[in-house]
Amino acid sequence: MTEKKWYPVLYMFLITAFFSAIVIGLNQATSKRVQANQTLIFEKAVLSVLPNVYDPNQKLSGIEVHNLFVEKVQPPSSQTAGAYTTAENGKISAYALPFQGQGFWAEIKIVIGIAADKKTILGLAVYQQNETPGLGAEITKPEFRNQFEGKIIAQPPTMISFARPGSTLNESSVHAITGATQTSVRLEKIINEGLQKWQQEVQ
Repeated sequence: MTEKKWYPVLYMFLITAFFSAIVIGLNQATSKRVQANQTLIFEKAVLSVLPNVYDPNQKLSGIEVHNLFVEKVQPPSSQTAGAYTTAENGKISAYALPFQGQGFWAEIKIVIGIAADKKTILGLAVYQQNETPGLGAEITKPEFRNQFEGKIIAQPPTMISFARPGSTLNESSVHAITGATQTSVRLEKIINEGLQKWQQEVQ
C-alpha cells in the first residue's frame, strides 16, 4: 500500500523533471540567438538616427548591419556621457543617445540622434515597446518619429514638449499620439529626463 501511495508522486516528479529539462535545454539553446537579435535591433536603431550612415530601406543582412555598425559607430565613453558617436575628419559629427523608461504597459527603449551642436535632433528610433496596438504603439510609426527631425532642444526641464494633436507647434515641440495620453506623457518624460542628464554630463 505504501508503494502505491508514493507511485503517483514519483510519477509526477519524473514527468515534471523531464519537461523542465526540455524547457531549460531549449532556453539555453536559443538564448544566444535571442541576444544576438536584440543586439542587432539596437544597432539598427543607432544607425538609423545617424546622418548618412544607414538607409533602413536598403535590405542588408544581419552581419552586414553589424559590420556597418562596427565600422561607422564609436562606442560610448566618459567624454560622450554614454552616447554612441560617428565622426567626420576626426571630429564628432553626431551623437546617438539610448534612453529607456517605463511606458504605459512596459519599458520603452529609444535612441535619439543629436547633431554635433548638441541641440539639433536628427531622428528618433523606438527599438523596444509593448504599448497598445493602434494607440501607444504608434510611437514606432514614421508619422510620429519623423516629427523629431530638425527639432531644437530647449532649456530644461521641458526640452522637447508633446503638444495636443492638431495644435500649433514650435521648434521644440511635437504632436502627441491621438488617444494615447499615458504613452505620450511617459515618452515625453523619458526623453526630457534623458536629454537633461546627458547635457549635464557631456558638458
